[in-house]
Amino acid sequence: MNITNGTFPSIEQVSDSFHKRPHKPEAAAPGGEKSFTEVFEELKFSKHASSRLQDRNIELSDSQIDRLNAGMHKANEKGINESLVLMDQMAFIVNVKNSTVITALNEQEIRDNVFTNIDGAVIV
Repeated sequence: MNITNGTFPSIEQVSDSFHKRPHKPEAAAPGGEKSFTEVFEELKFSKHASSRLQDRNIELSDSQIDRLNAGMHKANEKGINESLVLMDQMAFIVNVKNSTVITALNEQEIRDNVFTNIDGAVIV
């Protein structure tokens, strides 16, 4: 699933439509890994983050969402509460406890920026 402008007005609407569907148990992915649907259920985007993704024309592939989720889990394993996750010239601030991406920055916004109110960083 590519998150693109024009396909859906916002990530929130995609998430809302996804969560309103009746839950159907899915078969586990090969090798005991989580399916994309299971990962998507764990990782959420705040209203602010959804807006930043759209405003900054940030499109996330399935693989990038999986890596972002993996970064969140690594942060959780280390006891981090508010994490900076760096991935592919993008930065995400993630509230680990709530599994929520708070904001997203592209390569231009990362430069000369100071990140505050984080207690750890993960590079994926």
